[in-house]
Amino acid sequence: MNRTRSGGSTGANLGVLRSHNTALVLGLLRSAGGEGISRLELAERTGLTPQAVSKITARLREEGLAAEAGRRASTGGKPRTVLRLVPEAGHAVGVHLDRDRLRVVLVDLDGAVVGERSEELDLGAGADAVLGIVARAVGALVGESPGPGAGELGGAGTLLGVGVALPGPLDHARGVLHRVTGFPEWDGFPLRDALAARLGVPVVVDKDTNAAALGLSVAGEGGSFAYLHLGTGLGAGLVIGGSVHRGARTGAGEFGHQVIQLDGPLCECGNRGCVEVLCLAAVAQGETATAARVLGAGAGNLVGLLDIDLVLLGGRTIAAAPEAFVRGVGAVLDARARREGALGGAVPVRVAAGGDRIVAEGAAQLLLAPLFGRTDG
Repeated sequence: MNRTRSGGSTGANLGVLRSHNTALVLGLLRSAGGEGISRLELAERTGLTPQAVSKITARLREEGLAAEAGRRASTGGKPRTVLRLVPEAGHAVGVHLDRDRLRVVLVDLDGAVVGERSEELDLGAGADAVLGIVARAVGALVGESPGPGAGELGGAGTLLGVGVALPGPLDHARGVLHRVTGFPEWDGFPLRDALAARLGVPVVVDKDTNAAALGLSVAGEGGSFAYLHLGTGLGAGLVIGGSVHRGARTGAGEFGHQVIQLDGPLCECGNRGCVEVLCLAAVAQGETATAARVLGAGAGNLVGLLDIDLVLLGGRTIAAAPEAFVRGVGAVLDARARREGALGGAVPVRVAAGGDRIVAEGAAQLLLAPLFGRTDG
């Protein structure tokens, strides 16, 4: 187990974060960074009246969420006071619940990681055992900092809640798991409600790939892209037009279970010849180049279907041989683009930023992103 300690702020009434107009203002405060932004600029960029902005910023300052960042010269009249976000005024926990490992991070309002824990875990140990491990890890991490939970998760501290990301398929809207590949016993389990009851704080649940894609988008990855996560399984997080695409039933992104070989090996999902089973089999045999080509074939189908701008790769298997996977996937996409005469050439491929924490940090954004005006959090 590894962990880091961090400090926190005194408590704040974070209920003020829930209004749409407040989210617009908070989003601009966060984007402005330490230099801050004036009330007049906030009014101009949000379309709100100066009076409305003044009321919102007054509440944010009263709650410790915003503070003065100095004064700025104006074109006429007295200098304008500029305001900035106070990152330590709010925190969220991000949980990456993988098939064999747990990673928990504590982030502030800027999304900066201020605490982390990780440990081995068996997703097949049963719901009660797994939830107990998650609850203890979250409680221990928050307890290391006096600000986020004020000594207890449901206390009057700055903790907004917990985001949990794990392999799908699952129902993001209701927080209910479906038949997680390899662990069918989780089918129908109400993870969101069960964990919220244990922790006493709001909980949001999503697929690991969606959480990672959200985190990448919040961090500035623009346009339409696919995040392909190859670890103990294979899935995709899709960002289309700047928003995470989950589909009408929140089931989009089951990338690993597209069949590319009808008579191929049996996959744990019940199909034969899935990208996931072929890719992981090649990895197990030490054939990284073959695994990369298989992943490239699946990525090529995705690019052809959605016409996305970028393919990002992540997950522990990618991390073990990043250059080989980028090269192999890129070669397949390049060959396809040349055959089809694609406008602008092949879609670029690169390793996603974030390393081992990419999913856990994205899980925390499931709580934070809506507070700053993101409707796809």
